[in-house]
Amino acid sequence: MAISQAMCTSFKQELLEAVHNFKNSGGDTFKIALYTSSASLGAGTTAYTTSNEVADGNGYSTGGNTLTRVDPSSSGTTALTDFADTTWSSATITARGALVYNSTDSDKAVAVLDFGADKISSGGDFTIQFPAADASNAIIRIA
Repeated sequence: MAISQAMCTSFKQELLEAVHNFKNSGGDTFKIALYTSSASLGAGTTAYTTSNEVADGNGYSTGGNTLTRVDPSSSGTTALTDFADTTWSSATITARGALVYNSTDSDKAVAVLDFGADKISSGGDFTIQFPAADASNAIIRIA
Protein backbone atom coordinates (compact mmCIF):
# COMPACT_ATOMS: atom_id res chain seq x y z
CA MET A 1 0.00 0.00 0.00
CA ALA A 2 1.13 3.54 -0.62
CA ILE A 3 0.01 7.12 -0.45
CA SER A 4 1.11 9.32 -3.35
CA GLN A 5 0.59 13.08 -3.35
CA ALA A 6 -1.64 14.08 -6.25
CA MET A 7 -4.52 16.14 -7.49
CA CYS A 8 -7.01 13.37 -8.27
CA THR A 9 -7.56 12.72 -11.98
CA SER A 10 -11.34 12.41 -11.53
CA PHE A 11 -11.30 15.87 -9.86
CA LYS A 12 -9.61 17.41 -12.91
CA GLN A 13 -12.35 16.07 -15.17
CA GLU A 14 -15.07 17.11 -12.70
CA LEU A 15 -13.75 20.69 -12.76
CA LEU A 16 -14.51 20.78 -16.49
CA GLU A 17 -17.96 19.38 -15.75
CA ALA A 18 -18.65 22.11 -13.14
CA VAL A 19 -19.10 19.56 -10.33
CA HIS A 20 -17.15 21.40 -7.59
CA ASN A 21 -18.02 24.86 -6.23
CA PHE A 22 -15.26 26.48 -4.15
CA LYS A 23 -16.95 29.85 -3.54
CA ASN A 24 -17.10 30.77 0.16
CA SER A 25 -20.67 32.00 -0.20
CA GLY A 26 -22.92 29.09 -1.14
CA GLY A 27 -20.11 26.77 -2.20
CA ASP A 28 -19.71 23.06 -1.53
CA THR A 29 -18.46 21.60 1.76
CA PHE A 30 -14.98 20.12 1.58
CA LYS A 31 -13.49 17.85 4.23
CA ILE A 32 -10.13 16.29 5.00
CA ALA A 33 -9.75 12.75 6.31
CA LEU A 34 -6.57 11.22 7.74
CA TYR A 35 -5.13 7.83 6.72
CA THR A 36 -2.65 5.30 8.06
CA SER A 37 0.38 4.01 6.20
CA SER A 38 -1.73 1.00 5.12
CA ALA A 39 -3.89 3.20 2.87
CA SER A 40 -3.65 3.16 -0.90
CA LEU A 41 -4.38 6.68 -2.16
CA GLY A 42 -3.16 8.59 -5.20
CA ALA A 43 -4.16 10.19 -8.51
CA GLY A 44 -6.60 7.34 -9.21
CA THR A 45 -8.58 7.90 -5.99
CA THR A 46 -12.13 8.93 -6.93
CA ALA A 47 -13.95 9.23 -3.59
CA TYR A 48 -13.60 9.28 0.18
CA THR A 49 -13.19 5.84 1.72
CA THR A 50 -13.03 4.58 5.29
CA SER A 51 -10.51 1.90 4.26
CA ASN A 52 -7.39 2.45 6.40
CA GLU A 53 -8.68 5.79 7.68
CA VAL A 54 -7.41 6.76 11.14
CA ALA A 55 -9.67 5.09 13.72
CA ASP A 56 -12.58 6.97 15.22
CA GLY A 57 -11.82 8.21 18.74
CA ASN A 58 -8.94 9.81 20.64
CA GLY A 59 -9.81 13.23 19.19
CA TYR A 60 -10.46 12.06 15.62
CA SER A 61 -13.89 11.51 14.05
CA THR A 62 -14.31 9.31 11.00
CA GLY A 63 -14.75 11.51 7.94
CA GLY A 64 -12.28 14.10 9.22
CA ASN A 65 -12.61 17.85 9.60
CA THR A 66 -14.65 20.30 7.57
CA LEU A 67 -12.34 22.71 5.76
CA THR A 68 -12.68 26.48 5.51
CA ARG A 69 -12.28 27.48 1.87
CA VAL A 70 -10.26 30.36 0.47
CA ASP A 71 -12.24 31.98 -2.35
CA PRO A 72 -10.86 31.16 -5.80
CA SER A 73 -8.68 33.86 -7.31
CA SER A 74 -6.05 34.32 -9.96
CA SER A 75 -2.52 35.61 -10.08
CA GLY A 76 -0.92 36.19 -13.45
CA THR A 77 -2.05 33.22 -15.56
CA THR A 78 -2.68 30.89 -12.60
CA ALA A 79 -6.09 30.28 -11.03
CA LEU A 80 -6.00 29.02 -7.45
CA THR A 81 -7.87 28.14 -4.32
CA ASP A 82 -6.81 26.86 -0.94
CA PHE A 83 -8.05 26.05 2.55
CA ALA A 84 -7.38 27.41 6.03
CA ASP A 85 -5.27 25.23 8.33
CA THR A 86 -7.25 22.66 10.31
CA THR A 87 -6.56 21.09 13.72
CA TRP A 88 -7.70 18.09 15.71
CA SER A 89 -7.26 19.25 19.32
CA SER A 90 -6.19 17.05 22.24
CA ALA A 91 -5.80 14.16 19.82
CA THR A 92 -3.77 10.97 19.77
CA ILE A 93 -3.30 10.32 16.05
CA THR A 94 -0.79 8.58 13.79
CA ALA A 95 -1.35 9.46 10.13
CA ARG A 96 0.69 9.02 6.95
CA GLY A 97 -1.51 11.07 4.62
CA ALA A 98 -4.85 12.70 3.98
CA LEU A 99 -7.63 13.01 1.43
CA VAL A 100 -9.41 16.28 0.63
CA TYR A 101 -12.90 15.51 -0.65
CA ASN A 102 -16.21 17.17 -1.53
CA SER A 103 -18.76 15.98 1.03
CA THR A 104 -21.55 17.95 -0.69
CA ASP A 105 -21.20 15.97 -3.92
CA SER A 106 -21.03 12.23 -3.19
CA ASP A 107 -17.70 12.49 -1.30
CA LYS A 108 -15.78 12.99 -4.57
CA ALA A 109 -11.99 13.05 -4.16
CA VAL A 110 -10.08 16.30 -4.72
CA ALA A 111 -6.48 15.78 -3.63
CA VAL A 112 -4.27 13.30 -1.80
CA LEU A 113 -1.66 14.60 0.65
CA ASP A 114 1.40 12.48 1.39
CA PHE A 115 3.09 13.44 4.66
CA GLY A 116 6.28 11.58 3.68
CA ALA A 117 6.29 9.66 6.96
CA ASP A 118 3.96 8.94 9.85
CA LYS A 119 3.02 12.11 11.73
CA ILE A 120 2.04 11.62 15.36
CA SER A 121 0.26 13.55 18.08
CA SER A 122 -0.11 12.17 21.60
CA GLY A 123 -2.86 14.03 23.43
CA GLY A 124 -1.95 17.26 21.65
CA ASP A 125 -2.86 19.13 18.49
CA PHE A 126 -2.62 17.46 15.09
CA THR A 127 -2.59 20.28 12.54
CA ILE A 128 -2.65 20.29 8.75
CA GLN A 129 -0.93 23.46 7.57
CA PHE A 130 -1.93 24.32 4.02
CA PRO A 131 0.54 26.27 1.90
CA ALA A 132 0.15 29.96 1.15
CA ALA A 133 -2.78 30.79 -1.12
CA ASP A 134 -0.70 32.12 -4.00
CA ALA A 135 0.12 31.12 -7.58
CA SER A 136 3.26 29.20 -6.58
CA ASN A 137 2.02 27.36 -3.50
CA ALA A 138 -1.78 27.02 -3.20
CA ILE A 139 -2.97 23.43 -2.75
CA ILE A 140 -5.12 23.73 -5.92
CA ARG A 141 -3.57 25.59 -8.84
CA ILE A 142 -4.36 25.64 -12.54
CA ALA A 143 -1.55 27.21 -14.53
